[in-house]
Amino acid sequence: MTIAICPGSFDPVTVGHVDIIKRASKLFDRVIVAVLVNLEKQPWFTIEERKHLLSKATADIPNVEIEGFSGLLADFAREKKASAIVKGLRAVSDFEYEFQMALTNRKLDENLETVFLTTSAQNLYLSSSIVKQVGIFGGDIHSFVPECIHDEILLRIKQRSQLK
Repeated sequence: MTIAICPGSFDPVTVGHVDIIKRASKLFDRVIVAVLVNLEKQPWFTIEERKHLLSKATADIPNVEIEGFSGLLADFAREKKASAIVKGLRAVSDFEYEFQMALTNRKLDENLETVFLTTSAQNLYLSSSIVKQVGIFGGDIHSFVPECIHDEILLRIKQRSQLK
């Protein structure tokens, strides 16, 4: 059985994230979407909320599981017996960072491969930051996030914008 880890902050999950997860699910027997605690970011959603949103957004993909983790990705992958990490790439700037991370993970575990999936053209510009920024200013985020979680994401954006 081939197992892959698809890591990210997912704060919030976008249609671009779901596209990469769906495509990874066709390449591997099991895909673990790993919601990470990133010490460099201040998340808008708790890790439990992000796991909940991802579970709803990927409910139709039978070989996908959602888990939270902190620490080294290579250690998490080893614990889960994963042979690959799947990362989505939007631009050259993504590649530079992700290439460094891939080399680091390979140094930590020589059996761990990183598979890069290029984003679909319609999601090239899309990021969680864009979703939050557009939402704060009252823009329509329907095409940015899965419909099944749109209202939950919009509610949080409205809550956050009222605090500012």
